[in-house]
Amino acid sequence: MSLSIVSNGVYQTGGRVVSGTLTNRIAVTKPVTVQSVNGPAVTLIQGHQVPGTTNGNSAVRCVYLTDGATLIGFTLTNGATQTAGVTSGGGVWCSSTNSVVSNCVLVGNSAYSAGGGACSGTLNFCSVIGNSVLAPGRYPGASPGGPSGGGAYASRLNNCTLVGNFGFLGAGVYNGTLNNCTIVSNSAARGGGTYSSRLNNCTISSNSATNSGGGAYSGTLNNCIVYFNTSTNGANYYQNQFDGVLILNYCCTVPMPTNGIGNITNDPLYLTPIASDLHLQSNSPCINAGLNAYAPAGPDLDGNSRIVGGTVDIGACEFQSPVSMISYAWLQQYGLPIATNTDSSDPDGDGMNNWQEWCCLTDPTNAASVLKLQSPVLTPPGVLVRWGSDSNHAYGVERATSLTPPVAFSLLQSNIPGLSPTTAFTDTSAPLQGAAFYRVRADSTNPSLPLVLQAPVFVPASLTLCWSSVTNRTYFLERSTNLAQPATFSVLQSNVTGQVGTTSYTDTNAVGDGPFFYRVGVSQ
Repeated sequence: MSLSIVSNGVYQTGGRVVSGTLTNRIAVTKPVTVQSVNGPAVTLIQGHQVPGTTNGNSAVRCVYLTDGATLIGFTLTNGATQTAGVTSGGGVWCSSTNSVVSNCVLVGNSAYSAGGGACSGTLNFCSVIGNSVLAPGRYPGASPGGPSGGGAYASRLNNCTLVGNFGFLGAGVYNGTLNNCTIVSNSAARGGGTYSSRLNNCTISSNSATNSGGGAYSGTLNNCIVYFNTSTNGANYYQNQFDGVLILNYCCTVPMPTNGIGNITNDPLYLTPIASDLHLQSNSPCINAGLNAYAPAGPDLDGNSRIVGGTVDIGACEFQSPVSMISYAWLQQYGLPIATNTDSSDPDGDGMNNWQEWCCLTDPTNAASVLKLQSPVLTPPGVLVRWGSDSNHAYGVERATSLTPPVAFSLLQSNIPGLSPTTAFTDTSAPLQGAAFYRVRADSTNPSLPLVLQAPVFVPASLTLCWSSVTNRTYFLERSTNLAQPATFSVLQSNVTGQVGTTSYTDTNAVGDGPFFYRVGVSQ
């Protein structure tokens, strides 16, 4: 890819029309990189806003980026759009998410319908400040129909800050994907921070909505802080059944979400009150309280390591010197000190230290609360017998060991409820050697469908194992045939999703005389 270097200056004259009749101050129509020499503080691209109305026929957008083009190190300001025709992307309009805006400041731009700061594209390490969508008109996809995405619309944002943007739906971002971002002091009617977006490790604070969803309105949020936002309905988050499901996983917010897992409601404990400094205090419950699977690749918002201490923090900024590897919220829940020796201590004396108890989400203050297998349940081998049936009859199954006259059939089971179109019965007392002959009967004098047996199928023995579990963990099962040291266990099943109370797994390969030994563990 070719590189164009731009010197210091304010670029506020000239332009080019690419689509419709809207002029773009800078139009990058080839997949090239355009980079400033000394950064956004001294290199500005300035559009034009119509006096009195902001958007209009004489408005000028700051930048147009084609697919594959990259813009690095500029301030984009005072851009706007038309009120009919080209009405989105006042600061920058991108052909796709392959159009990249990096290390830029998008400030004071406006659009009539969508994306006051940016529309489409990927923004990396950008500041999106004081942009807006002002028109009361409609835009495709906006529900119930208003200007969407004051800061950005349908964009990907990585390690960005969004402050003071305004719009009707999603003042910060509408229909976006955000990683390691802060969304602060934005305002809208619905979705003061975000609307219908997916966020990973973001911090949403001090946003407001006049109608609903001060912080977030619909979408999916993982490892996010959503706190200190305001709205008439749903100060921090709001879900409307007509506008998509809202799911929060491993987030810090109030009230406790009904959709999602791993959430906490503790005050996140920013360094300064409310949202003037969104970094975490050393005793913040958000430290080590996220889920690594949701953590974005690369650095956090500050450019530091995203995961420190083994487990990702909740929020955009990772605390860089944790003294424990355990979730601080979990330690505080049980009154355990946040100290270097806490992880290895065993306050309830059950043989599992606090770190192990946290992995299993068992109670470190209760010796009876441990990850343990219940007694295995053996299902012996058998013969599966199936036949054509209907739901209006009950059936009986009989067995004989010889068809030499006089044939003697014995009843194995009666009153088997019929199913349509097939009913099944497993004979667990079938002889392991010799022959077995089966016949089925209808336990009713009423006519039934023709009774036609399918070919019997041998069913091997199985062993069902159950263990205490929770929904926020996945488990693995291992098996050994000998406990002589060193014992060798092989994995039977991994990534078993935990259920409420107990989880079970059936081992259908426990063949032979055994013995078999099992153990369960938590996947980390």
